[in-house]
Amino acid sequence: MTRTNNEPVPGNDPVTGDDPVTFSDLGLRPELLTALGGLGYEEPTPIQREAIPPLIEGRDLLGQAATGTGKTAAFALPLLQHLVAGNRSKQPGALVLVPTRELAIQVSEAVHRYGRELGARVLPIYGGQPIGRQLGALDRGVDVVVATPGRALDHIGRGTLRLDGLKVVVLDEADEMLDMGFAEDIEAILQATPAERQTVLFSATMPARIDGIARRHLRNPVRIHMGRARADSGQAPLVRQIAYVVPRAFKTATLGRILDVESPTAALVFCRTRDEVDQVASTLNGRGYRAEALHGGMTQEQRDRVMGRLRSGTADLLVATDVAARGLDIDQLTHVVNYEVPSAPDSYVHRIGRVGRAGREGVAITLVEPREHRMLKTIERVTKQRIVVEKVPTTADLRSRRLELTRAALEEAILEDDFENFRVVVETLTDKYDVMEVALAAVKLAHEASGVVPNDDEIPQITPAPDRESRGPKGAGSRPPRPPRSAGAGMTRLFVGAGRSAGIRPQDLVGAIAGETRLSGRDIGAIEIADRFTLVEVPESAADEVVTALRASTIKGKKATVRRAHEDR
Repeated sequence: MTRTNNEPVPGNDPVTGDDPVTFSDLGLRPELLTALGGLGYEEPTPIQREAIPPLIEGRDLLGQAATGTGKTAAFALPLLQHLVAGNRSKQPGALVLVPTRELAIQVSEAVHRYGRELGARVLPIYGGQPIGRQLGALDRGVDVVVATPGRALDHIGRGTLRLDGLKVVVLDEADEMLDMGFAEDIEAILQATPAERQTVLFSATMPARIDGIARRHLRNPVRIHMGRARADSGQAPLVRQIAYVVPRAFKTATLGRILDVESPTAALVFCRTRDEVDQVASTLNGRGYRAEALHGGMTQEQRDRVMGRLRSGTADLLVATDVAARGLDIDQLTHVVNYEVPSAPDSYVHRIGRVGRAGREGVAITLVEPREHRMLKTIERVTKQRIVVEKVPTTADLRSRRLELTRAALEEAILEDDFENFRVVVETLTDKYDVMEVALAAVKLAHEASGVVPNDDEIPQITPAPDRESRGPKGAGSRPPRPPRSAGAGMTRLFVGAGRSAGIRPQDLVGAIAGETRLSGRDIGAIEIADRFTLVEVPESAADEVVTALRASTIKGKKATVRRAHEDR
């Protein structure tokens, strides 16, 4: 069974004028409706309309939906519908697996809010939290456990998380969990659950690995694919996607200038490494922005402080790595910036899905080095969405934008009509000067108070070259020989003293690195496996961390020599 958000929803036909579908139409019990009303929810989102009825019926479900579509309520409301009915057990009736601690907290809080009228007992389980608190809550009894795979497996191994009474398992952000190396953990957890459970899987993308999990663990699932909402005639799409082609030496200056022109309410800037995060955040603070850095080198307490400042409005820019930003949900976010082209289309989809939520328009900006232009075209082909390449704003554009902001601020002040305390100043000056001169002087002061345009050098305007694939003769001998392979820019090679003879596969290394360091699967470069050794590319800034982590852990159950590849020359 397959459903899409382009199919008509019964009772919500704009042509016939039928009344819109409400939460009560979906068969939810009164306590849940009361909680939703108290939270201000008026009508379900498309994915909630499609997912809630079959989940209440007990069907398995495979859903493709981006972050921000309302999928948390789509699976949380049906599991609460059944879990709190009848006798309460000490063992959980539902287990929700998520990739990060931030998402575990977020989902747990949402389930608690929806189930408040029912007294639902919800427990988040993740690393970095005192395990004693988790053990105490599990011993007292819980209804819903929201956990990261590693910590869930730890509790299962201890015997403190018993799954005998489990009725529902939810895999949220499944593709992210696989990218972070949790594939084997997920398989082990699912094997430990009752065979008659209901299984729900949500993923922003549907690679072959996700399809494999669905075939092995879901029974005749309802399939829901929530594509991007179509814009009505004359309306802009929810996410405006643009790119700027710029030399690497001018990227930070370009970023500052674009933010000056765009004037975001709140923006999330993605960088590849934590050194880059710190450098970009420092540069933006130097331009007068209130920027905060977020990366894997920070403690949870530091991360919580950063998020508190962003949500309270004392910071308006967050500069982060993919790993650090996973699971974050920022309501006021208006812009997402890719400081470099994401290494995979899936990563691009995840990033831009953080804006354009709940009907609000968002902006996704990508800074593209000339050599990365073909990767941008690949993203366009895979996502089937056009990314408009625009010219980098000039200093003249920036001055014009600043004047427009000054004009808008003055117009807002005029409409407020609260001038009485200043009238005596104007009347005194107009006795000596023309009223236009007084007004011009006031505008000048207001404009200068809003900030001075930085005295930057002009940034070179680059016209992207056509794809090489479309140029030159085709056929044998037309392509020059490929030079010997070396590590990509910003990457370094590591030597691992285990290879094919030890049964090493690429996913084993990716899982080991992603599970023991701050890197995700998409941060890892090429992997070359020989008979007795393996070479793997990692970001230069994280090389020492990876070496230390792999030396302290095992790969395929064995210790292996790990060092920088150039050390054996």
